[in-house]
Amino acid sequence: MLHAVGFTRADFARPQVGVCSAWSEVTPCNMHLDVLARRAVAGVDGAGGKGVAFGTITVSDGISMGTEGMKYSLVSREVIADSIETVAGAEGFDGLVAIGGCDKNMPAMVMAMARLNRPSVFVYGGTIMPGIWHGQPVDIVSVFEAVGRHAAGKLSDAELADLEQHACPGAGSCGGMYTANTMASAIEALGLSLPNSSAQAAVSPDKAVDAERAGAAVVRLLELSLTPRDILTRRSFENAITTVIALGGSTNAVLHLLAIAREAGARLTLDDFTRIGRKVPVLADLKPSGRHGMAELVRIGGLTPLLKRLLERGLLHGGERTITGRTLAENLAGVADYPATQMVVMDFATPVKKDSHLVILRGNLAPEGAVAKISGKEGERFEGRARVFDREEDALAAILAGRIRAGTVVVIRYEGPRGGPGMREMLAPTSAIMGRGLGDQVALITDGRFSGGTHGFVVGHITPEAAAGGPLALVRHNDRIVIDAVTRRVDLDVPARELARRRKAWRAPRPRYTRGVLAKYARQVSSASEGAVTDPTP
Repeated sequence: MLHAVGFTRADFARPQVGVCSAWSEVTPCNMHLDVLARRAVAGVDGAGGKGVAFGTITVSDGISMGTEGMKYSLVSREVIADSIETVAGAEGFDGLVAIGGCDKNMPAMVMAMARLNRPSVFVYGGTIMPGIWHGQPVDIVSVFEAVGRHAAGKLSDAELADLEQHACPGAGSCGGMYTANTMASAIEALGLSLPNSSAQAAVSPDKAVDAERAGAAVVRLLELSLTPRDILTRRSFENAITTVIALGGSTNAVLHLLAIAREAGARLTLDDFTRIGRKVPVLADLKPSGRHGMAELVRIGGLTPLLKRLLERGLLHGGERTITGRTLAENLAGVADYPATQMVVMDFATPVKKDSHLVILRGNLAPEGAVAKISGKEGERFEGRARVFDREEDALAAILAGRIRAGTVVVIRYEGPRGGPGMREMLAPTSAIMGRGLGDQVALITDGRFSGGTHGFVVGHITPEAAAGGPLALVRHNDRIVIDAVTRRVDLDVPARELARRRKAWRAPRPRYTRGVLAKYARQVSSASEGAVTDPTP
């Protein structure tokens, strides 16, 4: 059978390395990964191994956003991890190169790498270049926010259609510090990809070389017997958290790092994000809250100069091993600093924010935790009256119709991992709020989650989720809600006696799906505070 796919007799004496990509044409993030996979196979073969290419699924978050299809997004992370484990386990591959380019396939691949624990290297597919519209750079989030402007009568049908056609000019992942670029950076900080793999354009000579070098690197890892769990230590996860904060990265990093740590057997909790967040500033002025796109970070030198700055400040553990066979500090030893004139990454004296934008909240609405994204531009405290929705679509319709006023806390519930099921991202409603000019006047809280492109006063991952009987299920219209990023609390201002009465009357909703992958997921998934995983690893 292997002769039929091109093996020679000599190949059977070489280590077999699976080269997995999430190539597909369902999203620009992944449309070029087959080319990178071929380069990675060439790298394996050139280093003395035998590369064997195979594929896995991916879905498009941006296209499914705001629809029932988005319920499959986080589910796909589990399916992808399981599929890679299945192929690598069945074929007995000695090592693995995993090439991903979208929000869920990337953490999924690292979860599989940790689970298999065979020498492995991750390759990021790279960032998309910005589109140009009316002489200004635009991206996918520009379009989502334009929908809100269109609903407010500030943008014509023709202008919106024209923007749509210019926002995504080609291959690559969404172009701000959204979830894909956030997770690529986190994976590099973990030590599982080559230096600056996270900060390269998708269509570039650098990215093609990166893929080929990754193939050679995994053969070297086989010689060193260095496996993912040797690299995925508690300290390496602390490095990843520090990097995500310094970049102003996506709230999804919390969910995904918890899930990867669980697979790796490393102890990581929500409290670690709070502990690290107190001492790490936001340094990168990147979208969605900042001014610049990922392509501009690539242009000035990528991620490695920032890592070196963090290391020199004592904020990274430099002794952690990486897939180069060297430590993080050794990888960074010869890295030059950013150009003096650049305005993308601030210095420690003038940070974008002096501490983390990722704020873990607790309180009577989130006794097991919630994740807020507070850039500081929205303020650090919000108090308002609840407007409650049991589905994302209903909330979005109300926002676009102008029925949400200043001083409102939009509550979207029954959208958690179990209740949705699938914990949909709320980019459509949050973008509509921003597009209508209400970003600093309206808050949104949910047991769902957010896109990396979300900004505004938002709180997600509320646990326990409403479908599990969490306090979010007890909120009613016009209840007073207080969100305080300083005290790290999200509270419902309703007397305990009244909440007890509501709890007694509450009944769990019927499952929205009774068969198929969504039903299986809802039955198996853990809480968002534990990474929303389905693997029973303790």
